[in-house]
Amino acid sequence: MEVDYKKYFDLFMEQFPELSPEAKNFTRASLSLEKYSKKEFLFKSGQVQKELGYVCEGLLRKYYISEKGNKITTSFLSERGYATDYPALLRQQPSKYNIECLEPSIIIKLPYIKLQEAYFKHKESEMYGRLMAEKVLTREIDRVESFLFENAEERYLNFIENNKHIINRISLTHLASYLGIERQSLSRIRSKLAKP
Repeated sequence: MEVDYKKYFDLFMEQFPELSPEAKNFTRASLSLEKYSKKEFLFKSGQVQKELGYVCEGLLRKYYISEKGNKITTSFLSERGYATDYPALLRQQPSKYNIECLEPSIIIKLPYIKLQEAYFKHKESEMYGRLMAEKVLTREIDRVESFLFENAEERYLNFIENNKHIINRISLTHLASYLGIERQSLSRIRSKLAKP
């Protein structure tokens, strides 16, 4: 297992090539690695997320439960992506979301407290913190804007174009939920596009 830890920690640290040796050592010493089974939760709605998650292997989905009791998927989180409700993490407030593993997953965790300590002790860490935040928030904004400016078929085509690495790993039910349409509507879109 030690070999696995080193491999995954190295993978995570590759994102920060310009950190000083001291900052790298501090960050690396703060990391932990956890394995999750399919259907296990990284965290649930109502919990305060204490760690930033980074997906080394696997696939997760972030969702909330609507007033009608429907599970509405807001994002899919795969390899080299961050598994977090970032605004709630920053505020250290209970999340409104659930993050559930769709596959067995390996997640690196960086405690929020250690992230803030890194920013304070090693100023160059702040730049990487900003880049992480931009990556997460851009993903969230792209989804919101897709509802404002695209129809269901366009959302589906754009999702396929930008998510080739996970499209065959997602159920039609979860994908339809993410796209904001009924599963039958997604099936119709797929049938229409399949015709020559």
